[in-house]
Amino acid sequence: MIKGVIFDVDGVLLNSMPVWENLGELYLDHLGIEAEKNLGETLFEMSLEEAADYLISHYNLEKTVEEVVQGLNKEVEDYYAKRVPLKEGGRQYLEEFRERKIPMVIATTGDRKNAEAALSRLKVLPYFQGVFTASEIGSGKDQPDIYFAALLQLDTEPEQTWVFEDTYQALRTAKHAGFKTVAVYDKANDKNLAQILNTADIYLPEFDDFNVFWNRVSEEEKEQLLIVE
Repeated sequence: MIKGVIFDVDGVLLNSMPVWENLGELYLDHLGIEAEKNLGETLFEMSLEEAADYLISHYNLEKTVEEVVQGLNKEVEDYYAKRVPLKEGGRQYLEEFRERKIPMVIATTGDRKNAEAALSRLKVLPYFQGVFTASEIGSGKDQPDIYFAALLQLDTEPEQTWVFEDTYQALRTAKHAGFKTVAVYDKANDKNLAQILNTADIYLPEFDDFNVFWNRVSEEEKEQLLIVE
């Protein structure tokens, strides 16, 4: 039975990819500059420093890299604080877990301030017993440290704890560490969808009817008991 749940934030609870896909365009728009077509695709794989350097050189900005990075970060902060929405159906899952007295925590590679600002505005932050970030733990989700830190807060065992993630790397890490895994679809991870499907214990193309998910969990646990016996 599920004794605890660990939720990722970006791409799982929050539909936050638009800000990252359109960050350069949002920044230029505030400067009164029209962005080139497909700028988001160009910048998406870059670090903020690389993106800033690109914007300075391609748009002849009379700014330093540090100034542009600050501007980009401000766009991100404003988006999380004022605009980013919950994934549709996500609130129902949080309410159902709380109703069943199943403790929940956050484990994110994102910024604590942005995550807490968005979740607080959306009135779901109180659902969670803690927020763990990769920067504070000291390692990303290619290592299981953040999940084990969350586990101490939940006071559960890995096999009793379900991790909700959207990326293949995070799902693989959690799975190999002994956690049960739920893959939540996000368009940003389409290129790894086959690997995600082959890794996760349960795949959610969306947060659909919670009772359907709960029945799937029961089926997974019955199958695991059969394997052990």
